Amino acid sequence: MPTFTTEQAGYQMQATVQVIGYDLLIVVTGGTNPHIGDVTTITATTPAQTVKFPSHDGRFHKDNFISDRMAKRLQSSLPGSCTITAGIHVNQITKAQIAAAAPMTDDLSQQIITWLQAHPIQAARPEYYGDDEQPK
Repeated sequence: MPTFTTEQAGYQMQATVQVIGYDLLIVVTGGTNPHIGDVTTITATTPAQTVKFPSHDGRFHKDNFISDRMAKRLQSSLPGSCTITAGIHVNQITKAQIAAAAPMTDDLSQQIITWLQAHPIQAARPEYYGDDEQPK
C-alpha cells in the first residue's frame, strides 16, 4: 500500500492508498490527533457523497473539506469506485494551518494521480449473468 506525505505550516498529512480490485480506499490522516472524521465516496461518473461523523465535543468534523476536495481532484483518474476517509486534527490550529489544508490536499491528490498513472491497476474483470440468465 503506497503512502504519500505532505507537510506545511508545521504539520503533516498523509494518504495511504489500498487497491481493492479496481477500487480505491484512501485513508487521509494527520496532525496531532488522527481520526476518521468523515467518509466520501465517488466514481468517475457519479458525484461525491459524504457522511460526516460527530467529534468528541459533539460538533461534526470538518474533514470533508479535505475528502471532498480530494475526490474532485481524483475523479477523472479513477478506475473504479473510491472511498476516502479523512481525519486531521491539529491542536489549537492557526489560520495559517487551516489555509495550508487546501494546497496540502492538492499535493496529496497529485501524488496519488501520478502513482495511478505509473501503476495502472490490473485486476480480473467481474463476470455477470445476462438479462436472460439466472444462477443454476
